[in-house]
Amino acid sequence: MFRFEHPDALYLLLLIPALAFIHLYLAKRRRKALEEFGNVELLNDLMPNVSFKRPTVKFYILLLAFIMLIITIAGPQYGSKLQTVKRKGIELIVALDVSNSMMAQDIEPNRLERAKRAISRLIDKLQNDRVGFIVFAGEAYVQLPITTDYASAKMFLNSINTDVVGTQGTAIGSAINKGISSFTTQEDINRAIIVITDGENHEDDPVAAAKMAADKGIKIYTVGMGLPKGAPIPVAEGRSNDFMKDKDGNVVISKLDEETLQKVAITGNGAYIPANNIRNGINNLVDELSQLEKSELEAKVYTDYDDQFQYFAAFALLLIILEFIILERKNRRLKHINIFEVKDNKE
Repeated sequence: MFRFEHPDALYLLLLIPALAFIHLYLAKRRRKALEEFGNVELLNDLMPNVSFKRPTVKFYILLLAFIMLIITIAGPQYGSKLQTVKRKGIELIVALDVSNSMMAQDIEPNRLERAKRAISRLIDKLQNDRVGFIVFAGEAYVQLPITTDYASAKMFLNSINTDVVGTQGTAIGSAINKGISSFTTQEDINRAIIVITDGENHEDDPVAAAKMAADKGIKIYTVGMGLPKGAPIPVAEGRSNDFMKDKDGNVVISKLDEETLQKVAITGNGAYIPANNIRNGINNLVDELSQLEKSELEAKVYTDYDDQFQYFAAFALLLIILEFIILERKNRRLKHINIFEVKDNKE
C-alpha cells in the first residue's frame, strides 16, 4: 500500500501551475518587448550566443525538481517493514470453555462473557509475553496460535461464542493436551496454561493431563466460572424463561465443580481462582506469572511503513545539478556543431 506520511504538504503542488503561468506570461512579455525593439530574426544574428530556449528548459527542470522536493517533504511510504525483535517474556495459553453451560447467569451477565472480560484484562497486563487461545467444549481447538500481537488477540477474543465448537461437553483434559502441543518449539522458556471453565468435566481425565503438563515444566492455572449453587442453562439468547431440560423434563442446573479445578491446579503446580473473586484473582495471577523467569523471545512484527522519500530527494538533487550545469548562453565551442547537418560530397 502506498501512502504519504504528511499528505498536507501536497497542497504545495498547487503552486506549480501558478509558477508555470507566471513563467509563460513573463516569457511572452520578453518576446513582445523584443518584437517592439526590432526584427527577432535579425536580433538573433546580432546576439549569436544568446539562447531563448535554454532559460525555459532550465525553468522546467527546476520546476520538476521543486515537485520532487514537495513529494519528498510529504514523506512517500510503501508497504511496511517486517522486523525481527527480541523481547523477554513467557508463553501463555488461555483455554476457554465455550460449552452451553457457560451461558448460565449465576454470575452476570453470564459465565462466558465474564470470562472474556477477565481474559481481556489479563491481556492488558501482559508485557512482551506470547499468548494463544484454545477453545473447548466436547473437543478442543486452537482459536489463536501463540503470538505477541495483543490487538489480534483481543479481536479473536471478541469473536468467541458457544457456536465455535460443534461438539458439546466439557473436555478439560483435551484442552490441556491441545495447549501443550500449541506452544512453540523454543527451549528454555517458562510456559503456563490458564483453563477458564465451570469445571463440569464429563469427557476425560483433566488431572492426568495436568500431570503431563507439569512433567514438561508447564504450570496449570484454573479459573472457576460460576457458583457452587449453580444456575439453569438458557437454550436461546434473550429468552430468560426457556432453559435446558433433561429427558424427564426437569431444568438442568449447572454447578461449578471447584473440587476438580483445585485438583487440576494443584497437580499442575499452579493455582485456582474462583469467579467470585476474579478481579483480584487475575491481578494475583499476573503477579505470579511476572515472577516466572523471562526468556528471550524472537518475534517478527510489522512496523511503520517503509519510507521511500530518498528516491525522490535523489532525483530532485540530480535535477538541480543538471539545471546548474546547463548555461543560459550557447556554448561557444559547441554552437557550430549540428549532428543533423548533411555535407555535400565534392569530387
